[in-house]
Amino acid sequence: MTKRLSIEFRDGVADVRLSRPDKLNALDMPMLEALGEAPAKLAAQPGLRAVVLSGEGRGFCAGLDMETMAGLAGAGLDIVSRTHDLANLFQQTAWGWRTLPVPVIAAGHGMVFGGGLQVFSGADIRIARADTRLSVMEMKWGLVPDMAGFALWRGLVRDDVLRELIYTAREFTGEEAVELGFVTRLADDPRAEALTLAREIAARNPDAVRGAKRLANLARDEGAGPILLAESVEQAALIATPNQTEAVMANLQKRAANFAD
Repeated sequence: MTKRLSIEFRDGVADVRLSRPDKLNALDMPMLEALGEAPAKLAAQPGLRAVVLSGEGRGFCAGLDMETMAGLAGAGLDIVSRTHDLANLFQQTAWGWRTLPVPVIAAGHGMVFGGGLQVFSGADIRIARADTRLSVMEMKWGLVPDMAGFALWRGLVRDDVLRELIYTAREFTGEEAVELGFVTRLADDPRAEALTLAREIAARNPDAVRGAKRLANLARDEGAGPILLAESVEQAALIATPNQTEAVMANLQKRAANFAD
């Protein structure tokens, strides 16, 4: 991984940090490339159970780096071609967390602006400080959100509210973000809270957790029929497996479970 992104792996939890604190973790091309590559690299990590995504320094991410934006404007960049399955590189920086097989918990503080908000929104669960500053900022620069925001915010944020925030690019706080749906809950120390939650998830049957994430993703995009069938398929694949049996025995014997990959 580049200097733009640090990853520490411990007890099944990957602690991923945007590491450009002198620029408020603004998204330049090295940062975008690192974020785009991270989900696939993490998915290949043996023993991975959960991911925590946060930013070093005074904020999570201030959005797209202005020098990078200026350079892209004259570069004739092809963003229509799909380079990462459904997405292009820019979208993969946010959408990739949605497709990662394990739960991702994002911790927001300081600024969570523009592209940074879209990266933040790719997480399954999003924790922030009450005084965090958030904005769907693209309209300020005469642009639209195009880093998977529309796909990620669908079902999280009420349609008319989302339109107002996009059209105006106004800032809102972490406290308001909980009411709007951008943030799951508040904490004074979001990263510490996220790590605690990740460790709790990491102690659960990893097969069931991954199945639950697949179902949660499907529920956002499909009708009732495919969802009902998928529930049955996932459950049939879990019942009486070694990890499911271990979950039952650990509870009955009041001990920590010992799950296998």
